[in-house]
Amino acid sequence: MISSELMLETAVKAADDKRAEDIVALDMREVSLLADYFVVMSANSERQAKAIVDEIEDKLDEAGVTVRRIEGEKNSQWWLMDYGDIVVHVFLPEAREFYNLEKLWSDAPLVDVEGWIEA
Repeated sequence: MISSELMLETAVKAADDKRAEDIVALDMREVSLLADYFVVMSANSERQAKAIVDEIEDKLDEAGVTVRRIEGEKNSQWWLMDYGDIVVHVFLPEAREFYNLEKLWSDAPLVDVEGWIEA
């Protein structure tokens, strides 16, 4: 099993490969028992969101990590990928603004992911 940090890096890079926008990672270890990290990102369309979800699933699967659950169907605004140690949230912009997970979990420190994102 790979570390939650490596899972996080793999997910961020996979999302970036499919042009996810405004990727934010929250370090949940001190604030929640749910997961070590939450990753939050935006997609401009349902089609792009599906491509991001598929790419993250593929890259983590290659690394030997199986997704526990993926929630989000056709006509969804929010997809959730539960990997146990990390939880990935892919939002369409309106839903991201509405749910505002970064504000909800504002006591969780941000993880610097800039080094994993192509300029």
